[in-house]
Amino acid sequence: MLATAPYPPVYAKKLGLFRNPAVRDELRRLDPEKDYQRMVQLLVGYEFSFDITRALELALFHTYASPRISGLLARTGEFERRGQQRYDDTSMLISWFMQEGLDSEPGRRAIEQMNRIHGHYRIANDDYLLVLSTFVFYPIDWIARYGWRKLTAAEERALFLFWMEVGRRMHIQHIPATVDELRAFTDTYEANHFRYTESNRRIADATVRIVENWFPAPLRPLVQPSFAALISPKLREAFGYQTPPGWFKGMLQAAFWLRKWPLRYLTFESYPALIANRHYRSYRKGIPEIEELGPPQKVKS
Repeated sequence: MLATAPYPPVYAKKLGLFRNPAVRDELRRLDPEKDYQRMVQLLVGYEFSFDITRALELALFHTYASPRISGLLARTGEFERRGQQRYDDTSMLISWFMQEGLDSEPGRRAIEQMNRIHGHYRIANDDYLLVLSTFVFYPIDWIARYGWRKLTAAEERALFLFWMEVGRRMHIQHIPATVDELRAFTDTYEANHFRYTESNRRIADATVRIVENWFPAPLRPLVQPSFAALISPKLREAFGYQTPPGWFKGMLQAAFWLRKWPLRYLTFESYPALIANRHYRSYRKGIPEIEELGPPQKVKS
């Protein structure tokens, strides 16, 4: 049975279209040191559902610039054979604990399932930590650039504390204690490991194909240049992607900027955004049990 948001209250739009200011009022009252799970739930469910989803997609894309990570994904073949299902499974597992909280029954099960999936592979601690760091920085950086409002310092702190707690529950070692230490780790990791390899390109291209299939055929040629425009030169080099023309990057940036203004007052998304009211292309007949998410595993790789 699908759970709904566990913490009261659950807010409704004003007049069925306008943002409810009570969400921001609650966020202002909360203390990130002890209320970070509720703050993340409000940010994901009400304030920035679209933005955080797009940011986490790019965060995962970022990690494919590491040959150790892309090499493992290429060896499994899952992204190239069942890319949409792997995307949906990852999205749901993350959504369960962001939506419900890490201490909720669905949240605990989602973390356990992630650990069970990862336990079938030999993954270096630094690779886990690199992925964790992108989940902190990409939402913060995306919202700073494209969000309809800026995150407060308390909200940024809540995101950091939330993902550091996720890391502890995933048994990641040597988790930095501060944002500055985490950024320093990320910079060092990327300097040491990011470089072009065939596996990087294969997994990046497989991800692009997933997104292309979300759009009508005439728009699909725009997907890969859009990815290339939204990532850094360092990542484009690691994937072997060309820099899009300046006019294309300008149009994409303008589109994201223009969407900001009406979203200050209006929202066209589900309120709150929950797994139960989202569409998953791989699961048209219904949401599977948490323990059914992820590829079938038999041997270590």
